[in-house]
Amino acid sequence: MVEVLVTGGAGFIGSNFVHHALDAHPDWRVTTLDKLTYAGRRENLQDLDANSRHRFVHGDIADPAVAAPLVRAAEIVVHFAAETHVDRSLLSAGEFIRTDVHGTFVLLDAAREAPRLRCFVQISTDEVYGSVPEGASRETDELRPRNPYAASKAGADRLAYSYWASYRVPVVITRASNNYGPRQYPEKIVPLFITNAIDDQPLPLYGDGLNVRDWLHVDDHCRALDLLIARGRPGETYNIGGGNAVTNLELTRRILDRLDRPASLIRPVADRPGHDRRYSLDTAKLRALGWEPRTDFETGLSATVAWYANNESWWRPIRKDSEAYRAYYARQYTRPG
Repeated sequence: MVEVLVTGGAGFIGSNFVHHALDAHPDWRVTTLDKLTYAGRRENLQDLDANSRHRFVHGDIADPAVAAPLVRAAEIVVHFAAETHVDRSLLSAGEFIRTDVHGTFVLLDAAREAPRLRCFVQISTDEVYGSVPEGASRETDELRPRNPYAASKAGADRLAYSYWASYRVPVVITRASNNYGPRQYPEKIVPLFITNAIDDQPLPLYGDGLNVRDWLHVDDHCRALDLLIARGRPGETYNIGGGNAVTNLELTRRILDRLDRPASLIRPVADRPGHDRRYSLDTAKLRALGWEPRTDFETGLSATVAWYANNESWWRPIRKDSEAYRAYYARQYTRPG
């Protein structure tokens, strides 16, 4: 059996990848390491409790006593674990530096002593490029992160590269565009706006709503990672984009249309500091390996809306029972636009 370690595997993209990996690779045994912070949910993996090829370890990637032995036993490491929400990084950056940078250092340092390790996938983000007024970012472009989250991911991204350059740790770095799909914590725009609309609550849209994002279905992201584990070159970086660029305003309208809710639910709020206007990725390098997105955006968005509509038991306790969620929401969206 191939021993695979997935960090942050109880989160949104991580849990989708764990399911994909077990379905696609009968010869893989997957260990999920997750701290179970507010966005990491054990429920995302409960259907795997009886699967003999999966085990869950509750722990912190920044704790060498927990993380290092798991890395040293692995043949493949897929490193999702991170603090990821830009808005939260603007309120308090410290945890982002601790987890995203120092936590990555702990894993990489252990990877130097992993005798069977053949691939360490560092999950980065398109946000490391900063705002892209025109054209599309290529993997060789300068990194210009403009918020603490993006800066923490850029630091981890380049730290991972340094461990390949210095120690030949077999690192592959990926930079993906915005993901959407099932099991995403309802602080990000897609699940937040879907669940607000279901409850006929206002949708707090930053600024003029004309910021542009490219949307990638999480299933297509998982397929890209699978391909890069098999065919990615150590020391190289690969962009992963869905090719679905829309403004936040247009995205909001499409969500409302699918739920038959009025545009009057859109509530402009004060823009966040340093809000990047546009992201765009050149994905030619990855496509040359044979990957392309399969999920049409209209179909994928409809399926995502349907998932949240049909799985209220997953998200409603967060909104109803989490005092921290309610306090964060009130703090973030009470200023009028």
